[in-house]
Amino acid sequence: MTQIVVLPQDNLCPEGAVIEAQPGESVCKALLRGDIEIEHACEMSCACTTCHIIVREGYDSLDPADDLEDDYLDMAWGLEPESRLSCQAIVTDQDLVVEIPPYTINMVSEAH
Repeated sequence: MTQIVVLPQDNLCPEGAVIEAQPGESVCKALLRGDIEIEHACEMSCACTTCHIIVREGYDSLDPADDLEDDYLDMAWGLEPESRLSCQAIVTDQDLVVEIPPYTINMVSEAH
């Protein structure tokens, strides 16, 4: 199993976490299974930016983002060179360290 280390994030994961993920699983699904309620307004269909993460370690182990993901990432809050949509970032056999930004552009989130 691959480990995803989630850096502390005040709202979703104040203590940080370590999640076990299966290779081939999206980071978003692994986080949700690990009780980290990352937003995913489009139900993981690559149609929004609410599941935006920054991959602090292990970025190069992920397949490159496709054009659609890149287009949506351009709209994400706090975009960085290692940004990905967690619904599109598929875990391999290399551990990851991810940061969940404190904000999204989701104006209709039920959590707000």
